[in-house]
Amino acid sequence: MSQKQNGSRAYPMVSVGFKNVVARNRIVAVVSPNSRPVRMMMNDARQRGKLIDATLGKKTKAVIVMDSDHIVLSANTVDTIAQRIQESNEIAESEE
Repeated sequence: MSQKQNGSRAYPMVSVGFKNVVARNRIVAVVSPNSRPVRMMMNDARQRGKLIDATLGKKTKAVIVMDSDHIVLSANTVDTIAQRIQESNEIAESEE
């Protein structure tokens, strides 16, 4: 887990692969890209300029839905990202 400092705020970050990170507390869902509704959601986000491709040209294995209406594509699996979120949560709880 890493944190970005902005003034007095700290944003806990989660790695989504290839040195790309997203704010942990802004994640709504992490889903597989294999279903038709998710592919439609990705296409809609692309058309609206809300798609962030963090795969570096690799196969998309996870789709991260953010509360800002952005969609982040990752080459890491859903399980890997979920594990990183869980580890980040556990670290945050132990620091309190």
